[in-house]
Amino acid sequence: MVDYDQETVETRIRQSFARQGAMETLGAELSRVSPGVVEIELSYDRKLTQQHGFLHAGVISAALDTACSYAAYTVTTPEVSLLTIEFKVNLMSPGRGERFLFRGEITKPGSNIIVADGRGYALTDGPAKLIASMTSTMMVIRGREGISG
Repeated sequence: MVDYDQETVETRIRQSFARQGAMETLGAELSRVSPGVVEIELSYDRKLTQQHGFLHAGVISAALDTACSYAAYTVTTPEVSLLTIEFKVNLMSPGRGERFLFRGEITKPGSNIIVADGRGYALTDGPAKLIASMTSTMMVIRGREGISG
């Protein structure tokens, strides 16, 4: 893990998140940034569903991938960038809820490869329901033209 300055890291992540057209299109919000953990929330929208009205697996995957990637940014130095090189998603329950929470947590920080685990939850009046999990691998990028934090 790197020396962690909450304000600097959170500002960097929030600025990067604001540049993500995909997350803006989904209406996703960055709700938590802390050392090794990032959470993204999303409201139910029929435009993000599959044919049965459940949150689409592609939307779930995109939100989990983003949460895992930004969790990885909390354990890197400011001059590096990250690219996802692999992920596996398990869809455990239909994406049915009023809101959704996607949490990425660092499993193994590293100087070249970072591994994170993600969990997606459907939120309603009752307890949160686990709908998906992800294991994600990110490659640390240094000094590559056109790729920056």
